[in-house]
Amino acid sequence: MTKLDLIDRIYQETNLSKVKAGEAVDAILTIIKENLSSGQAVTLRRFGSFYVRHRRERMGRNPRTGERALIPAGKVVIFRSGRRFKSTISAGPRANSS
Repeated sequence: MTKLDLIDRIYQETNLSKVKAGEAVDAILTIIKENLSSGQAVTLRRFGSFYVRHRRERMGRNPRTGERALIPAGKVVIFRSGRRFKSTISAGPRANSS
């Protein structure tokens, strides 16, 4: 699913116009990015949590040449799914049909 698919789906399931649905999606994504960039976690109950974790510097390998290379330290975004989200995914497509 792409961002445009998500906007279309919101448009179909709500009374929002496509423009307003697009603005809503953009606003949500902007808020999530701003919070993560300032070091705050974003928790969506019954869905999951996004948070930033520091990854230390480490040695890696160039897959083409096999040469060792230093991978610098940095920040990565982690998503940890919630219990209800996990159970919905595990149940498969039939879980949404009831």
